[in-house]
Amino acid sequence: GHLELAWQHRSGDIREGGPIPEGHGSLLDRDYISQSSLQVTPIVVEDRMYYCTPFNRVFALDANNGEELWMFDAEIDHYADLLPNCRGVSYWESGEDGFCEQRIILGTLDARLIALDAQTGKRCDGFGDNGEVDTSHGMVEHHPAEYSITSPPAIIGENIVTGALVLDNLRHDSPSGVIRAYNIRSGELAWAWHPVAPGDRTLEEDGNYRSGTTNVWSIISVDAERDLVFLPTGNTTPDYYGGHRNGSDYYSSSVVALRGSTGELVWHFQAVHHDIWDYDMPAQPTLVDLEVNGEMVPAVVQVTKMGMTFALHRETGEP
Repeated sequence: GHLELAWQHRSGDIREGGPIPEGHGSLLDRDYISQSSLQVTPIVVEDRMYYCTPFNRVFALDANNGEELWMFDAEIDHYADLLPNCRGVSYWESGEDGFCEQRIILGTLDARLIALDAQTGKRCDGFGDNGEVDTSHGMVEHHPAEYSITSPPAIIGENIVTGALVLDNLRHDSPSGVIRAYNIRSGELAWAWHPVAPGDRTLEEDGNYRSGTTNVWSIISVDAERDLVFLPTGNTTPDYYGGHRNGSDYYSSSVVALRGSTGELVWHFQAVHHDIWDYDMPAQPTLVDLEVNGEMVPAVVQVTKMGMTFALHRETGEP
């Protein structure tokens, strides 16, 4: 009751739901669009706050008074995506001084990774092509709205680790849910992990990543000390039918631990077997130390859409 408004900042990035305006065509055979939603968790580094809008504009603010310091516009098509949102940006610093030695990493609705200088908002020229990497490479033919980066990428060492939101209830051969790591300085691909059953094929006949696999649309957690990243996986497409899967949902609705430097699988724990209810892992895994029988145990805790919470040993995945 004693809280007072200190400051506010309005981005103006809003899309009302309703019919698609003339000149924009239909979106995945739909003549309507959904309203945008502000789902971002801002981050604060020293006295600066960084956040992204549903249409991938990035703002840097003075965290003390809300003054706008810079703005970057990824210039995406505001009518090309079914579920426009951006859950956050990521921050990295090298420990050195200079341009782009502190970086903001943005994932976009049109599947780009963009590296920005945290001080100025300018693109980092040495990262990919003009400061960006197109992560739609290696995907089967798809509508752009079927593959988007909506969650802040994880950063471990000099690797950016990202999944993507895949519209996974349209067809069984949707774009791959492959998890990839890119070098934070150059943007070059460091490794890729394919969420397919052990021994199963990882590529299509045309060399693209295996289609229809489970994706990671939510937020990845990092244990830098153990060189581990923890993936909350979604459901194998389509959400509510699994008669065709034949084991392709091996990593569906799971927590998966990978080696951050190499992408090597360390362990996985599946919370829902043969998920045909869209009970994917909706939240970022939480890293905590728990006291169990008088002993401190490094744990990863995962909440689920089932209303159940799983506590797993961080190094083995054992409950």
